[in-house]
Amino acid sequence: MNKDWIVIKGARENNLKHIDVNVPRDKFVIMTGVSGSGKTSLAFDTIYAEGQRRYVESLSAYARQFLGNSEKPEVDSIEGLSPAISIDQKTTSNNPRSTVGTVTEIYDYLRLLYARIGVPYCPTHHEPITSQTVKQMIDRIMELPDRTRMVILAPIVKGKKGTHKDLLATLTREGYVRVRIDGEVRILEEVEALEKNKKHTIEIVVDRLIIRPDIQQRLTDSVETASGLTGGLVVVNLLREERDLTFSQNYACEDCGISIEELTPRMFSFNNPFGACPTCTGLGSQLKVDPELIVPDKSLSILEGAIQASGWNNIRGDGISRMYFDALAKKYHFSLTDPWETLPEDVRSIILYGTGGEKLELHYDQPRGKGVLYQPFEGICNNVERRYKETQSDASKRELEELMAECPCPTCKGKRLKKESLAVTVGDKDIDALTRMSVVDELQWVDRLELTHQQHLIADRILKEIKSRLGFLQSVGLGYLTLSRSAGTLSGGESQRIRLATQIGSSLMGVLYILD
Repeated sequence: MNKDWIVIKGARENNLKHIDVNVPRDKFVIMTGVSGSGKTSLAFDTIYAEGQRRYVESLSAYARQFLGNSEKPEVDSIEGLSPAISIDQKTTSNNPRSTVGTVTEIYDYLRLLYARIGVPYCPTHHEPITSQTVKQMIDRIMELPDRTRMVILAPIVKGKKGTHKDLLATLTREGYVRVRIDGEVRILEEVEALEKNKKHTIEIVVDRLIIRPDIQQRLTDSVETASGLTGGLVVVNLLREERDLTFSQNYACEDCGISIEELTPRMFSFNNPFGACPTCTGLGSQLKVDPELIVPDKSLSILEGAIQASGWNNIRGDGISRMYFDALAKKYHFSLTDPWETLPEDVRSIILYGTGGEKLELHYDQPRGKGVLYQPFEGICNNVERRYKETQSDASKRELEELMAECPCPTCKGKRLKKESLAVTVGDKDIDALTRMSVVDELQWVDRLELTHQQHLIADRILKEIKSRLGFLQSVGLGYLTLSRSAGTLSGGESQRIRLATQIGSSLMGVLYILD
């Protein structure tokens, strides 16, 4: 076998006519020709397909059942073939959660970097957060209003899959009576096997208390017990307000009392509920009703069909929409025949966003009877958003989405993460600010990063991997990209070069790369 050539004989895949060709190994080979001349048939459907087939056949029967069977291409023989990797232009992900950082896996290393050497700050006061003693926790809890009812909880499992059968049995043997599982307080002995493939959060109910001046000793004992079970983390559930206060012996702000649990990589992932912004669930944007799409032609009146929202665009009959519009016109003194653009601003706002709880007098005349109703109007925009959230029909969702536009999340301002995650910095930059820098600027940031001796011991290998992968992106001409850029906005060539940089980063030798 000649080690310097890939020898192809009798290739007849698709429109190839018994082609014999020798392709030099360890070279950058370009195939050119007019459209339909067989370039892809030779490169992908013959060379790549045969390379993949041979690789799969070398695996065990168990592994092959997951990879499927590959058809042998129409070719007499191919010699000197290496394991083949295909990189084509149709690999761009349309998943809104995919970014340049996640596709190249650089973001995974950044999450690890921030979890290991990140400095947490208070999201409110922007001061470094320090560890919190049990006494500081007690003082903070005792500041709550008198007679506040609360439950002291010890979170021992947070977002982990499994039935947790052995753990629950152990807690029962140790004498605990109640646990809060996924937000619901339950009697331990009555808990059945949890769903295996669902992530669960399990918190032990350590004590139930009412704030009084004489409970300080009991509260101290309970907090110390909860802290001992979790390694420093205590959750106080305020029953009346239905909210949790988190206290940590690791990180807490002395001024406002806000606590941050131990820094972990998942805390910086916008694809994980422990790091994602709760409002947009990590997407960074929300679909909101656009008034411009509700009323596209402002020269029309309501009776002429100015409002194009589903359910509100047919008011010539005696349906519910006409009943509401008649009541609105009567109460706010406007005519349904007036062009939309001539209606007062406050009237247009009420039609779009509702009466704010103020009730309308609705007269109905139906075959089943006549009468008067008194109820508020939620507004067309609010009505469309509510129906979008509640409907289970894909067709209805698509219809309502035509009235909506994507806008930045009002909570995270498009940064995708919780405020606690964004308050952790490395080199005075939070992880979102870093990913919004270009690859070239990020490389310079890594070079200028000043760390202590201890931080160097922890982070040097992580930084080496980050710098290496950023360097590959720069070497393939993508130094202008940002890691936060959505993968769906990349061109075919950009996506192809990202995959190429990722493959180069794997440092494999003797691999046949086939690019289209």
